[in-house]
Amino acid sequence: MSDDELDAIRQRKLAELQQQAAQERAVEGQAAEAQAQKEAILRQILTPEARQRLTNIRMVKPQMAEQIEVQLIQLAGSGRLRSRITDEQLKSLLLQIQGRERERKVKFR
Repeated sequence: MSDDELDAIRQRKLAELQQQAAQERAVEGQAAEAQAQKEAILRQILTPEARQRLTNIRMVKPQMAEQIEVQLIQLAGSGRLRSRITDEQLKSLLLQIQGRERERKVKFR
């Protein structure tokens, strides 16, 4: 191969890598925007104490926190929330979800 051919290959590879990096940045930007929207909605529908509890849960059980967030956002989107969710209401929701998870566990003897 000549130097011109190698340069052309390098330029094509560089262009591909730059395009891939731009696509990854776009996807990351969309994910960050979606997360910011979710946080804004949760700030509107949860009291500060309930938000703190949800943050604590997210540290220990991220999947459970995500499930709760989705449920709360769906409730808010459908208009079924009349007021902000308090810490006590969030606790009762957690107990309901935890009860469902316990029912699904299979015990082996």
